[in-house]
Amino acid sequence: MPDTKKSEKKYDLILDALQQLLEDRKIQNISVSEIAQRAGIGKGSIYYYFPSKEAILDALIERSYEKPLLTAKNLAAQTEVSPFMRMAMLFQACQNSSTAFIKQNDTSSDNASAQDLAFLHHKYLSHVVSELKPDLTEIIKQGIESGEIHFEYPAALAEIVLIIIAVKLDNSLIPSTDKETEETLRGLISLLEKGTGVVPGTLSYLSLTPYINKPSL
Repeated sequence: MPDTKKSEKKYDLILDALQQLLEDRKIQNISVSEIAQRAGIGKGSIYYYFPSKEAILDALIERSYEKPLLTAKNLAAQTEVSPFMRMAMLFQACQNSSTAFIKQNDTSSDNASAQDLAFLHHKYLSHVVSELKPDLTEIIKQGIESGEIHFEYPAALAEIVLIIIAVKLDNSLIPSTDKETEETLRGLISLLEKGTGVVPGTLSYLSLTPYINKPSL
């Protein structure tokens, strides 16, 4: 049987090596051979764990933001809490993971190009949305079953909400002032309330104070 601990150690060594190389190198200039050399393992071992350099990068993104997203998943599973409160928890997770991304890049070298950062950023946003979509979909479904939410397409609604929240709160793809962000969140909440048939004002606590005045790229 394979040694699981050794396998996990090599896996992390590969991710650590890419993270170190990204501090002063452009993504396109980093080869799998260099990652293997920095990790202190053979190039063949890399392909045992990852099919490509992009797959290593995806895994690094996932590891970097695992903690806030896992926290959100655990909170979202607390079915004794109202679906609307759990939606707020997921929204906060988007902000927390955005803050983690910002801190990560604040420590990067000035040699990192705008193109590299945009590429990483795209992967980061995709990861957040794809990871949280199943949880938010389930919350919406539970709200539908309990009669608190009235909507026919829970998965589509989850995706729409997460894209808006992730992009807006991240505040880099479409830079906004606090006032503009506040207005967007108010608009989203108004659409959610009308579209899901809840009483106006039910979701008002989802906006404003938890998200405004947060760091942005």
